[in-house]
Amino acid sequence: MKKRLIIALLLLVLLSTYKPQKLFLSTQLNIDEIQIENNFILKEADIKKELNFLYQTNLIFLKNSEIKNILKQIDFIESFEIKKIYTKKLKIKIYEKKPIAILQYKKNKFYISENINLINFIVLENYRNLPIVFGKKEDFKDLFLNLKKINFPLDLIKKYYFYETNRWDLEIYQKKIIKLPTKNYIESLEKFINFKKENNLDKYKVFDYRINNQLILK
Repeated sequence: MKKRLIIALLLLVLLSTYKPQKLFLSTQLNIDEIQIENNFILKEADIKKELNFLYQTNLIFLKNSEIKNILKQIDFIESFEIKKIYTKKLKIKIYEKKPIAILQYKKNKFYISENINLINFIVLENYRNLPIVFGKKEDFKDLFLNLKKINFPLDLIKKYYFYETNRWDLEIYQKKIIKLPTKNYIESLEKFINFKKENNLDKYKVFDYRINNQLILK
């Protein structure tokens, strides 16, 4: 009887002090490797530097929100996938913002992504020849979406100039200029596409559509 009482008391002590977390707090589940995938612009070392605090964190209790808060602050990251690989590995797949142009506004310079988000400018060798936008992001967004809508050959454009009169000039190869009107510029762009198909552009330097229903060539 006395022996049973002692065993019962021991079990009571064990159950009252038992914590499930203790089962998983072994160093066998602590992160010792972070793998970064699908990054082409960002350097793996730079991403890992921001995530250094995760090393030796237990995978079981790691909250994805901790990682998300860090990654969202890194320029060029559009989205990401987080995968825990037991027992000690964390895999992060990065989806980067792709620069399509360089925005020059006053003294500030940014990259513009496909989704027309601004990215802080750093020198990137693979993006040195992007077209330059002189204007505001909001104005460029409308123009860019309309250019895509009519399948305008974007690779022709070297520079975008926005004027306070609410119109654009597009500089294409060999510094040729397409002067667009304030209104109905989409129609003018479509006319230019057709003109390009039927004519040799090398003869001209300026394609002026500012006057309604007219094309002035210079």
